[in-house]
Amino acid sequence: MKKGELVFIPFPSAGHIVPILEMAKHLVAGDHRLSISILIIKVPGLEPPTKSYMQSLLGSLPVERINFIDLTEAEIVDCTSSSLIELATSFYENLKPYVRSAVKNLIDSFSSQPDAPTLAGFVIDMFCTAMIDVADEFGIPSYVFYASGAGCLRFMAHLESLTATDQNKDFTKYNDEPDAEIIVPGFANPVPAKVFPDVVLDKVNSPLNLGQHRDMRRSKGILVNTLMELESTMIDSLAEDKLFPPIYPLGPIVNLNNTNPISNHKETNIVTWLDRQPPSSVVFLCFGSLGSFSGEQVKEIAAGLERSGVRFLWSLRKQPQKDHPIIPEEYTDFNEVLPEGFLDRTAEIGKVIGWAPQVTVLAHSSVGGFVSHCGWNSTLESLWFGVPMATWSLFAEQRLNAFMLVKEFRLAVEIKFDYRRGFDEGTTVIVKAEEIAVGIRKLMEPNNDIRKRVKDISEKGKKALLEGDSSYSSLCRFVNVVIDNMP
Repeated sequence: MKKGELVFIPFPSAGHIVPILEMAKHLVAGDHRLSISILIIKVPGLEPPTKSYMQSLLGSLPVERINFIDLTEAEIVDCTSSSLIELATSFYENLKPYVRSAVKNLIDSFSSQPDAPTLAGFVIDMFCTAMIDVADEFGIPSYVFYASGAGCLRFMAHLESLTATDQNKDFTKYNDEPDAEIIVPGFANPVPAKVFPDVVLDKVNSPLNLGQHRDMRRSKGILVNTLMELESTMIDSLAEDKLFPPIYPLGPIVNLNNTNPISNHKETNIVTWLDRQPPSSVVFLCFGSLGSFSGEQVKEIAAGLERSGVRFLWSLRKQPQKDHPIIPEEYTDFNEVLPEGFLDRTAEIGKVIGWAPQVTVLAHSSVGGFVSHCGWNSTLESLWFGVPMATWSLFAEQRLNAFMLVKEFRLAVEIKFDYRRGFDEGTTVIVKAEEIAVGIRKLMEPNNDIRKRVKDISEKGKKALLEGDSSYSSLCRFVNVVIDNMP
């Protein structure tokens, strides 16, 4: 019996590590022929993922077929760029010798094992396409894990194909043409420039990111955390591109455990408050691990909540400090930013918190709506629990996700899907209280069509993972490809 070992090379941030580890669980649970080694990569200046943290993400699954390799040597790699794509590109280029050494040691270790697996391939994060070169050196196939949805992949692949035929194509011009639109295969609606991902509009990052998507064409397959029932037109359109590798929709891959180190007391306090609220009565506001707003915008959100009259649970975090320009901080006193008397006036219907145990909250029966930044993991979590969304995207591909949720899938209402907030607040538009209140009231209507459609896709998503259904079949197809392509 053939046995194969896959080497996973993740991007070391929670939004990428969590779903790729969930996918590892699905793979080893789905087929006993597979085992996986996951590289733990440390990026200078960022809190490194630890073996214990990554093992905790695996939950109760026996991990004898999931191994971790700690690349401690990678700490010496110097990468000082402030651009995420530029950082990732140069960092992984410099990381090649460390990965090469770790994989050689892994292969050498197999020689002393009587029933050892064969190295079957790399599964690399969408930001790590430089590692395709290392896989080629070992004569093994590489597969890409795409942490965003198929719609984003279809959009970026289309832009990349346009640059292949027109070397002078410059998408950054759309920065000054927000009302322009382009036709994208697989989309029912023209995509407006105002929802393009940030990276497309950036002169430094755009060619680097398009280069990563060009490199993906060299892989033997792309694993996407989505389901056919949600993004069928985008997936079918990608499949029609004969120069593009096969697409394997394996989702929704959702981590149903809260992974952030929150005290039991805080989580219990939140759940106790939710327990006291009527079913589907609470709107939950949470904007992801990087989500924060200026003091002026916070006051407009507060006023909007009051005007809506809806019960709310609001995850509110402080804007990053200059010495840590990305990660938001926790408030020690919410009164320093909220309107005077807000907490007293809303004490009976609302609760303001810091970091939120998002999965626990979305799973609670009292939660009836989710005001979200539309990060892909959060989107899938909301759909999994059947909670309709109001879109308020902040950066990266979130605006495109929000556009698709509102216009393509009709699974969300819009508060703001063309909000443009990078890490520079200087040009940010303030969303006014009345606009927020209108969106929340529409979201929380008990019998609207969006709520019904979200419940339907929630049921289809859970069913897709069951034996014989779409995502399960896609996973089996991928495993068979891995085994058949082993050297």
